[in-house]
Amino acid sequence: MTDISGSPDGLVVDEAGAGRPVLVLHGGGGPRTIAPISERLAAGAHVLAPTLPGWNGADRPERLQSAADYADALIDHLHRAGLEDVVVIGSSLGGWLTSEMASRNREGRIAAIVVIDGAGILVEGEPIVDFFSLTPREVAEHSWYDPDRFYVDPTAIPADQRELQQANMTTMAAVFGGMNDPTLRGRLSEVRIPALVIWGDSDRIFTPGYGRAYADSFPDGRFELIRDAGHLPQLEQPEATLALIEEFLSGV
Repeated sequence: MTDISGSPDGLVVDEAGAGRPVLVLHGGGGPRTIAPISERLAAGAHVLAPTLPGWNGADRPERLQSAADYADALIDHLHRAGLEDVVVIGSSLGGWLTSEMASRNREGRIAAIVVIDGAGILVEGEPIVDFFSLTPREVAEHSWYDPDRFYVDPTAIPADQRELQQANMTTMAAVFGGMNDPTLRGRLSEVRIPALVIWGDSDRIFTPGYGRAYADSFPDGRFELIRDAGHLPQLEQPEATLALIEEFLSGV
């Protein structure tokens, strides 16, 4: 991917491929968590994969104080780049931003969205785990179908990487700390574009029941469950996840 300089809102965007524009948004784990999606889709699409302001050392402008602010900045980026017929794909917190963008799609630049184990809504009977109270091992237990495969003892991580991770967590807590906007679910009922909602069956941060309710919040929402996957099915079950995304893109 070619790194290009960011926007006035602090966006730094990796771009690759040619064709229909596809914006891929990472969650709290940073750009590496959506790399399989970006790399696969770049074979037939123009993929834009921002490093969100406040992640991996990227500056966060003062005006970015909420998920809505980030969504507005991303829509502004699409406008300034002259992009139309865009598909937006978001994982975790990126799924929240994807939904926020869809609810603000006044110019109609966004044609369809994919939400993967997204945050952002409130669902009665499906409480959101207090992510920031979890130990690193508990994060792994809640996030993965197979936590032993992915858990890394923090003491084994180089100091510079730990500093980046801590800075990412600081941004998450400051901007997305509650993991939801109480108004979002109601606003999704006004979204008139197709929405594919993909969920790992072993996600214990946001349960599959939460995911089904997420899909039901869209007038044209579709829910798909990935077996033997947790909060990041694109990493645990990449082939199954990418097959669903590619099939959805072929029809929108």
